[in-house]
Amino acid sequence: MTSLENRIKPLGTSTISDALDKLGLEGGVYDINPLFPGQLICGPAFTVRYVARGTSGGTVGDFIDDVAPGSVVVIDNQGRTDCTVWGDIMSRYAHKAGIEGTVIDGVCRDISGIGASGLAVYSRGFTMITGKDRVAMEQVQVPVSLSGVRVQPGDLIYGDDTGVVVIPLAHAERVVEAAERIAEREQIISEMVDQGVPLREARSKAEYHALQSAEIKPVGA
Repeated sequence: MTSLENRIKPLGTSTISDALDKLGLEGGVYDINPLFPGQLICGPAFTVRYVARGTSGGTVGDFIDDVAPGSVVVIDNQGRTDCTVWGDIMSRYAHKAGIEGTVIDGVCRDISGIGASGLAVYSRGFTMITGKDRVAMEQVQVPVSLSGVRVQPGDLIYGDDTGVVVIPLAHAERVVEAAERIAEREQIISEMVDQGVPLREARSKAEYHALQSAEIKPVGA
């Protein structure tokens, strides 16, 4: 894990989302949630795009041997909830291979087996219906979409109990710096509230309502 990824993990997806808003970047992924509570992933995206069977050849899952340890598999199945592209065998294999986790714009299956595998999986839900003979893998390591958010191969994918955010690699350092400043301000607010300061006053002193604006002044300035 890189030093940047180590800085991201303690921040939380909500804080990263606020930082993305501050910088005018799209990244908060809608309606793709952790399969189980307590999941936490952060790593570069290995992207996979599926299409309806008949549009392109290919099979479900053959890409997995090419995914580097520490990566997050990002699967664009066009949001389909009528068939799956991920299950327990792939989860067990991915976990043993050191893959960080999987994020699916679509659904998965074999929920008990995925839970037992130890792999973190985020999806739109689950169903038992296989994607074999229904969808085909079209391409890997190409731009894909998660709920309309564009994901380039190598972009940082961060997921926790709240959901998933995409951090564009070209802006990752700026996003993390902004998120760290936001987290610092929110910590100040929390400490003042713990000391009995009214919330309105604490927010005003910490400039809470400017946290997503174009500029955040240094603390103490």
